Amino acid sequence: MEHRLKRRRDFDACFKKGKKAYRKELSMYYLEKPRGEVKIGISVGKKHGNAVTRNRVKRLLRAAYIPLIKKIVKPVNIVFVPKVADEYDYFNFLKSVEAMLKKENLIDENIE
Repeated sequence: MEHRLKRRRDFDACFKKGKKAYRKELSMYYLEKPRGEVKIGISVGKKHGNAVTRNRVKRLLRAAYIPLIKKIVKPVNIVFVPKVADEYDYFNFLKSVEAMLKKENLIDENIE
């Protein structure tokens, strides 16, 4: 099953109409939907560096949220926006993503 948010209008809707959550490494914008499935997008701007660096950030962030997708209980569109840093770490992304999803009551801890 594909969980990627692809359309520009879906990204724009998350940014304009959605709710926000922030952590040191990451910002999260999300928009709950009445039905459907979980869709997740990543927005990495050119301030992060060249294409190699931006793609690495996207890979790390994608690897951090993949294990958590099945725990998300509501149909929702989510956009993650990493903040500019000197170094990016998978474990920091994983910790931040999980903490934000818990704080916003989007995941169920009882689901394995």
